[in-house]
Amino acid sequence: MVAVKTRRSFTARCRRSGAWWAIDVPELRGVYSQARRLDQVEAMARDAIALFLDVSDDSFDIILQPVLPEDLEADLEAAKTARSRADAAGREAQDAVRSVTRRLHEELGLTVRDAGAILGVSHQRAQQLLQDRPEQSRRTQRRRAPSNVPKRPSARSR
Repeated sequence: MVAVKTRRSFTARCRRSGAWWAIDVPELRGVYSQARRLDQVEAMARDAIALFLDVSDDSFDIILQPVLPEDLEADLEAAKTARSRADAAGREAQDAVRSVTRRLHEELGLTVRDAGAILGVSHQRAQQLLQDRPEQSRRTQRRRAPSNVPKRPSARSR
């Protein structure tokens, strides 16, 4: 049987203190540091932990935990919830527009240009809506050349 060595994790709790982020590591009593910006907190905490434990700074994981005032934390959660609801409403609206575009094109036999005019979008966007599938996310629709299509030679290579 092989023993699996698990990697230790430490929490870098950081609070704003004037122009700095004050950092403490609750798992290690007496480990403190500071950083100017939040993106520097992990590196500063990593250095402090490595020095304290006398280990390599890449031998453990850091869990970053910014601590905000309670009222600000509540406002942040409310903003995240609102953003999530807005994203869901946007997806719902996109599905409805996609459905109407299909119906205009397939049921009424409208051209893509006419469907776009009725929807208030360009004919190019109407065409995209006809090609979209509801289960596809916008992230997976990045334009890529099919791998089996050879690239056209550039003007220099001709």
